[in-house]
Order: sequence, then structure tokens, then C-alpha cells
Amino acid sequence: MTVDDLETPAVIVELDIMNANVKKMQDFLSAHGIACRPHVKTHKIPAIAHLQLRAGAIGVTCQKLSEAEVMVNAGMMDILIPYNIVGPAKVDRLARLVRQATVRVTVDSVTTLEALSATMHREDLTLPVMIECDLGAGRCGVQSLEELTDLARRIERL
Repeated sequence: MTVDDLETPAVIVELDIMNANVKKMQDFLSAHGIACRPHVKTHKIPAIAHLQLRAGAIGVTCQKLSEAEVMVNAGMMDILIPYNIVGPAKVDRLARLVRQATVRVTVDSVTTLEALSATMHREDLTLPVMIECDLGAGRCGVQSLEELTDLARRIERL
């Protein structure tokens, strides 16, 4: 097969270089006592995620629910979705994932938290949540210590 035979788009990877890079990153993090949870939004390839897990990653991070579904279907059992899951259909899909794997999400609003909580209670599921904090970019996350404290107290009561 030549490059001309490939259907595009296609991913072409120098496996030895990729394996060395994954190992180098994991070795560095492990030497410093840092857990690695790589973000799969760059490659979106379960085989690469499995490589990262075999190297020592504790799980994977998926930006979207659909990415998480692909990774769980490919055997990944520890997923972080650092993005608010909004809307009944998506929250129901999230509940299905929670039945299959360890899934964590971030929240930055009471509205999102309450929607997730209602579905998880209805389905008798536990969903670990983390509070997303804005670190200055102004895109998402709680904006103040007051918002953070309020959301943390609400989580504690659930």
C-alpha cells in the first residue's frame, strides 16, 4: 500500500515514535507522583487510548458524551467528562454509561447539578461530580468563591 492508496482522511502514525512519546510522558508523570488521565479529543482513537492506559494512565478524559460512549464501548472503564452534560436525552445517555463504567463529570451550575442528580436518583445510580472553576479564561466554570461554596454545599446535600 502506498500513500496514494489511502482513503482520506486517514491517520498516519510512526508507531515507534508514538510509543516512545507515550512512555516518556508516563515515565515523567509517574516519577513525579502525578496521575495521568489523557484527553482523547486529540486522537479519538480507542487503540491509542488503550496504549496510554497500558502505559499507566488511570483513565481517559472525553470532551463529549459521544466520545465517552465510543471509549466505553471499546473497553475503557474510567472516564472523565469535563463538560456540563445538559438536556434530558444526554443525561439519560450519561446514565446508561454510568451503568457500564466509572464515569465522572464536572458541573458549574446548580441547574446542571440538579438535572444530573434527579436522573441519577431516579435510576438509583451514583455519579461523582467535580466543580469546574474558571481560572481566568471566562469561558466556563464558577466565577467566584461564593458560587463555588454554594455549589459544593448543594453537592454535599445530595
